[in-house]
Amino acid sequence: MSIDPLSLMNVLVVEDQMQTRNMIHDVLKTIGVGHIYLAVDGVEAFDVFQQADRLIDLVICDWNMPRMSGLDLLAKIRARNPDMPFLMVTGRADVNSVKSAKLQGVDAYIVKPFTGGQIEVKLRVLTKKKKPA
Repeated sequence: MSIDPLSLMNVLVVEDQMQTRNMIHDVLKTIGVGHIYLAVDGVEAFDVFQQADRLIDLVICDWNMPRMSGLDLLAKIRARNPDMPFLMVTGRADVNSVKSAKLQGVDAYIVKPFTGGQIEVKLRVLTKKKKPA
């Protein structure tokens, strides 16, 4: 019997809306993610990342947040760890926003509202892409 790679993962969830943050947390817990860090905005998330960046395996982040946007957080994280998988969750569904996010290095993109199944699928795809340390 093999170990599910999600059970070994440490995921940082960055979302300013409590209901969405809790939903993502619950989904991650249900699918067996090993450890979940939570942050309410990009500033708090970067503080967490700086303290635990060697532990974090993947970031799930909202785009629009107070104090620091998801794309600004992505730039700061990539300056420290260029290979960090980054999943953007957002209400922006227009083609230009998706293209902009991809150009700035977002690895995967989910439009709100989304399901737990969508999160799980994206996580499993990103887990397979993650380069070994």
